[in-house]
Amino acid sequence: MSAVRTVSGNTGMIALFLLCVIAAAKSDEQGTCLVAWASDGFALSPVSAPSAGHTVSVEELESHLNTALSTAPHNLLLFLQDKLSVDDFTLYGGVFGNKQDSVFQNLEAALLSSSSLWLPSVSSSATALVSTLLQNQIDAAPLYMNPDTLAQLRLNASVAALLVFRLPYSGGADMMSTKEVLSGNDEVIGQVLSIMKAQSVPYTAVFTALWPSRVIEEASPAVHSVWSRSLLQSRREEPTATNPPLEFKEKGSTCILLWAEKLVVSQYRSGKWERHDLAPNTFGEGVEPSLSGSSCNETHSRLVLNYKDILNYHSFKLIFVMNRRHYKVSARHWFTMDLVHLEYDGKTATFNGSRYIYAPAEYSYRCESVSSSRYPQLSPHSDKDNANDWQISLHDFQIQGFNVAGKDFSYASDCASFFTPGIWMGLVTSLLMVLVLTYGLHMIMQLRTMDRFDDPKGPAISVPQTE
Repeated sequence: MSAVRTVSGNTGMIALFLLCVIAAAKSDEQGTCLVAWASDGFALSPVSAPSAGHTVSVEELESHLNTALSTAPHNLLLFLQDKLSVDDFTLYGGVFGNKQDSVFQNLEAALLSSSSLWLPSVSSSATALVSTLLQNQIDAAPLYMNPDTLAQLRLNASVAALLVFRLPYSGGADMMSTKEVLSGNDEVIGQVLSIMKAQSVPYTAVFTALWPSRVIEEASPAVHSVWSRSLLQSRREEPTATNPPLEFKEKGSTCILLWAEKLVVSQYRSGKWERHDLAPNTFGEGVEPSLSGSSCNETHSRLVLNYKDILNYHSFKLIFVMNRRHYKVSARHWFTMDLVHLEYDGKTATFNGSRYIYAPAEYSYRCESVSSSRYPQLSPHSDKDNANDWQISLHDFQIQGFNVAGKDFSYASDCASFFTPGIWMGLVTSLLMVLVLTYGLHMIMQLRTMDRFDDPKGPAISVPQTE
C-alpha cells in the first residue's frame, strides 16, 4: 500500500484514515498526518509514493510539497493544530460506518469534492517547519488570523498569500473533551472554506499538527514455548540515553553549558533552502567539536562551535555571545544572548536575540524552540545583513553562560510565558466575580429599615406624603 496518494471519490476519507492507521503501526517513528487539497476546479500534481510505514523527513516533505503544489493555487491555507494523532481519526472520524458521529464532516466534504494529498506519517521536525516550507513556495510572509478577521478582508486571487489558522487540542483533563475541541476545529475549517468560496478565491489547504497527540509504545513480538504452548510476549525497548550537554572549560572549570536536540542552519540558494543539522557534529559519544575562540568571565561569555565542510563551506562557525548585566529595576543580575553569529568562509551573518533570550544570571535559559523564521526570537542585525539569507532553528534548546556549578544546568528559566491564555481567562473571570460581589454588598448596605411601626392597639400612624 502506498503511503502518498492523490484521491477523490466517496471512499477517499475512509481510505485516508485506514492508511494513516496502517502506516503508523508500521512506522519506526511516531508521526502525524498531513492532508492537503485544492479548491474546486483545481488538482494537485501526483506525488511519488514512498514505502509503506515510512516517516517523512523535512527534505522529503519539501520535495512532496514542491511537486504537489506546482499546479495548485498559490493562495495557501494552513490549518495548524497543536496535536493530532491517527487515533483521533479512528476514534472520532466515523471510520467504521458511524458517519453521523464524525467530527471531521467539513474536512471530509472538502476532500471528497476535489483531489487531495495525504502523508500518513510526518516527523515532528518536518511539521514544525511546514509554515516555512509553504512560505518558501510563494515567497510571502504568513498571516495569522481567525475566520472573523478573514471575513473582513477582501482577498485578491492574483496575489499569493499564506493564511495560518491555529487550532487547539484538548485532552480529557480539560473542561472540553477532545471530541468537542476537534468538532470545533472542523467548524473553523468549514467557515474558512465557505469564506474563500464566497469571495471566489481559489486556494490550496493544508491540515496538520505540530506534534502527535498520542505516542504509541512500540512492542516487538517474541514467541516463547512454555509446556508446549506458544506465548506471545511484548518486549519494550529500553529508552535511549540522552547525550550530556556540551561543556566549555576555562582554567579547568566549566563555565558554559549548551544542549539542543537539533541545531539546524539553513541557507537560501538557487531558489531553495539548503539545511544542515549540526547536532550530530556537536553532541554524543566520541564527538568533540572544536571550541577554539571561546571565552568566558564574570560579565561576558562567548561560545564558538567550529565545523568543517558544512553546506559546502570549508570553514563554518556558530557563535553564541552572552553578556551579564545588573538591572536596577529588578535589583539583580540578568544574562542575555545578545548575538548569534554564523561565520562561513570569511563572511558573517548576525542575529539579535537579546529581546527574547534572557534569564537571571544564576539560572540557565531553556526553550522548546528558538528560531529565526517561525515566531522568531532571533532577528537579522540589519536589512542588509547576510542573516537575511539564513535561518536558524534550535529545538529543545538550553544554554548557561554564567554561574555554572559542575556539569549540570542550574534551574531553568523557561521561555514559556507565565501568563498563559488560561491564566488570563481565570484572572479576568475572578475579577468580574469580585466586582459583582462588591456591587451586591454595596446594594445590601444601602438598604434602610423602617423607623416607624404601626401599633394595632393605638391610633394609626399618619405619614404625610411630604415627609
